Amino acid sequence: MNTNTNAPAKEKGKMGSLVKAFKPFYVPFFIAIVLLLISVICTILTPGSIRSLTNEISPVGKEAVDGKFVVDMANVGSIGMRIVLFIAVSFITSTISGFMLNTTIQKFSKGLRRDISRKINRLPLNYYDTTQTGDILSVITNDVDTLSTSLQNSVGMLVQSGVLLVGVLIAMFIACWQMALAVLCSLPVMLIIIGITFKVALPLFNQNQMVLADVNARVEENYSGHLIIKAFNAESRKIGEFREENNLLGKILYKSQGIGGMVEPAMSFVSYLTYAAVLIVAGILFAKGSIPDMGVITGFLVYVALFQEPLAQIGQASSTIQLGLAACNRVFTFLEQEELPDESGKKELLDHSHIRGEVEFDDVCFGYDPKKLTIKNFSCKIKPGMKVAIIGPTGAGKTTLVNLLMRFYEVTSGDIKVDGVSIKDMSPQELRTVFGMILQETWVINGTLRENIVYNLKDVDENRLKEILDETNLSHYVSTLPQGIDTVIQKESALSAGQKQLVTIARAMTENAPMLILDEATSNVDTRTEILIQKAMDTLTSGRTSFVIAHRLSTIKNADLIIVMKDGNIVETGNHDSLMATGGLYSEIYNSQFN
Repeated sequence: MNTNTNAPAKEKGKMGSLVKAFKPFYVPFFIAIVLLLISVICTILTPGSIRSLTNEISPVGKEAVDGKFVVDMANVGSIGMRIVLFIAVSFITSTISGFMLNTTIQKFSKGLRRDISRKINRLPLNYYDTTQTGDILSVITNDVDTLSTSLQNSVGMLVQSGVLLVGVLIAMFIACWQMALAVLCSLPVMLIIIGITFKVALPLFNQNQMVLADVNARVEENYSGHLIIKAFNAESRKIGEFREENNLLGKILYKSQGIGGMVEPAMSFVSYLTYAAVLIVAGILFAKGSIPDMGVITGFLVYVALFQEPLAQIGQASSTIQLGLAACNRVFTFLEQEELPDESGKKELLDHSHIRGEVEFDDVCFGYDPKKLTIKNFSCKIKPGMKVAIIGPTGAGKTTLVNLLMRFYEVTSGDIKVDGVSIKDMSPQELRTVFGMILQETWVINGTLRENIVYNLKDVDENRLKEILDETNLSHYVSTLPQGIDTVIQKESALSAGQKQLVTIARAMTENAPMLILDEATSNVDTRTEILIQKAMDTLTSGRTSFVIAHRLSTIKNADLIIVMKDGNIVETGNHDSLMATGGLYSEIYNSQFN
């Protein structure tokens, strides 16, 4: 997989987005950092007390009294209490700081998931046309979790390490500048090791997150399509494809983690060399008398340990940090996708107490790819109460036309008007309240049958609901359920494809919208049931403007207007008799179904 050559610039941009998104949490974060600084200061002060304690109990530089070296135990106790106080304050402030940081980061992660959830509802449909479902799921789950873990493990550590490095370095120069220089010589080596690791491993971690998303998409695709896979005996092929992608993920992860894992042993090696250099310099200085007491060496060795610790922590956390950067890039790339404008504040423009049902297509052009139009210069005026049938070969643009009418997609040019009002001026919510839809793609939820039928409606009349069950031929099925219409159904297994479609039809009939869109509404039911439903449909569409897409032309013979489409253009219009008399495409399609 190719990595993006502009990755560093993108990483920098996404880090800016991360800092901006973190703005609501600046106050608790600042308090946590202040507590962390107090902890670090206490840690830095501790070696000075250890030096004093060492000098107090060391015989070096002291004169013997009666052959014995006297130790001031009161002073030792005082210094010991000071050390205990420093350690206690450091522990308490560090614990509180860690708790606050973790809580803040978890709240931030929760906010990210909320933003992603909102984003999912605000993205245009064409985004989902070009993006795998598994990829989106990977952003919500893997990438947000990885980013959260990285922040939780690295933010406090990086701040603590940075302050500790600076503070300890200052303390070392105050204690003995010669030994401090010996320690400072190791710093460029360690920084070079960390820098090289980041530069080499970061593209691999970016690639790791992308391949992980591909693997998730593959898993989601295989699970959702397992019946098709089994029906076509494609198990071996799909397993092979999954193994290929999974092996690629394993190789990338092995390389990235392997490179990241080399940091710690390399840092340890440099650390031991640093200890050796410090002890050599200390020995030379002590021999020359440049060091007044042993406490300087003892305290300085503690400073060296404190100096090496943050660098080692950064080395150990480098893999987590780089994974977090890669996840941050994917999360904020998703959040920065262009979304639909917020039209919730638009005023209602239609007279909802009296929807006439006039629809006009005015020179409408549309293409999923703007350079390749699916519908070209479509114009048509539908009078109130008309039953309009739209037919044509597969891919002619029938369903696309309905999607434009509902503003699931925006027209490339031209306009669509409902009762003289442009749908561009209406909010999607207002537009969709005047249309009831029955699509060929059936959709049910995990819940009771009643919840599936009434769905978003309240106070549905029981008698009307019973009539709808009778009209859609669902009454017999409901009578076989243990709790009747209040029986909980499982989305995948409880209903057949035909029963799901009947539920979808019942849902639209319950909504009782002023206008209807029927897209292959009876494609999954048997002929006998279709005849029964067709009677209910005729009753439902009576007096309402309705758009019917159907391949079974016997169901649309009584339509007021039949629009015949081909390659996105209207090629014929009229009623059944006039189109049959013309002997064009409609006549050809109609006769092909009965010959």
